[in-house]
Amino acid sequence: MIPNVQRGETALSALTYLYHRAEQETGAPPRLIDGDCHGTPVSTNDKAALAAAIQVPDGRQDAQSYPERPIMLCTIRSSPDLPPPNDEEWAEVSRRVLGAASLLGEGDRPGCRWVALGSAERQLHVLASLVHDDGRAARSLYNLNMTIFRECQSIGSEYGRRFPDAPVTVRPMTAAPTSKVTVTITGKPTGSVVAEGARDDLSAALLKHAGFQQIQDWYGRRHRLPSGTPAGDRVAVATHAAEMLRAARYTVDLDPALDGIQPTGPVLLESYAAGTELLNITDRIRAAETGADLLPVLDQLLHPEHGALERAREALEAAGEHVADLDEEAYPLADRFGFAADFVTAAQSELVDSEAEVRRIRGGRPEVPAQSAVPAVPDSRTAALATSPAADQAKASSALGPGTPEANRFTGPSQGSASRSR
Repeated sequence: MIPNVQRGETALSALTYLYHRAEQETGAPPRLIDGDCHGTPVSTNDKAALAAAIQVPDGRQDAQSYPERPIMLCTIRSSPDLPPPNDEEWAEVSRRVLGAASLLGEGDRPGCRWVALGSAERQLHVLASLVHDDGRAARSLYNLNMTIFRECQSIGSEYGRRFPDAPVTVRPMTAAPTSKVTVTITGKPTGSVVAEGARDDLSAALLKHAGFQQIQDWYGRRHRLPSGTPAGDRVAVATHAAEMLRAARYTVDLDPALDGIQPTGPVLLESYAAGTELLNITDRIRAAETGADLLPVLDQLLHPEHGALERAREALEAAGEHVADLDEEAYPLADRFGFAADFVTAAQSELVDSEAEVRRIRGGRPEVPAQSAVPAVPDSRTAALATSPAADQAKASSALGPGTPEANRFTGPSQGSASRSR
């Protein structure tokens, strides 16, 4: 199960969003699954009354500890590979999540006000106040997102074990090309640019994506740019093609006159400095001979506070919040950014405490025998076609900063909502 945690100022605004979303998805208001509003009757028929039952009454807030966004909306999605939970199971999920976040009562002390609502078949919406009735803020706000995420992962694992025969969607593994292919890109005196050596479908597809035209005649398969192509475009297309081919592990012999990343040339674009630095990190990863060589490079990606994954998660989360602030009707797009940030969090969690395993990696690379046939274009390669940096971009200065001490590596993803110091 994957949660998406959002925070807002009022319960009414969160319910307005939920009711509008439920009307679009099911044509009906959300149904009440469970809740505790400290004796206040609740019903989904009256949105304003339900919001008033959740919100802490005015005059009880502690000005010193009262959070800026005291309302939490946690949307939980179940796996599409498993049967959807019923309302009783969803109620148990909501109570476990709130208990992990220390929002339920303990002994004689009541917890925070909350309700669990259902709309679509595989969705649960938990709307809760983060402030107790006596004005105290909940004590788990610092690591709220990560706490809920880990609890949902545990619940999902337990729920999945109840259905051992359920089909699981698995993406098939695809083999990388094993035969050495060298693509030569040269400029001709007539002004045209010719690419030769793209014998397999993947290299040909990458060249066509960069802007080359494929020619099939008695000389075989060739790729070229028209002789009337402007000089700047020739350099841009050739450099872009070389970058994509090298990312796909092809050997590229590029004419120096067509290399737009030469340090002697002007810097044409600097808007993708982070992407350029990540390409440099990728090259350093592939050049590592041992686990000890790999550690400082992986630290640039996995550092819990300053790594590339954490910066990407913060950027996606900020984008979702800002989209919602700019346009309340753009909530589907804001949700997509929020779920993307949660998936980055899942990737970070998978690699927590991996330093010892990486350090144990020994050097040595087995030789792979050449094959006579080269696989067709695999689906996993299509990402390279869409996400390669601009072809005429020069290498920018490092955007991620120098490496940090080994003691700080792989200690787990940081989930604080405050902005990082840069």
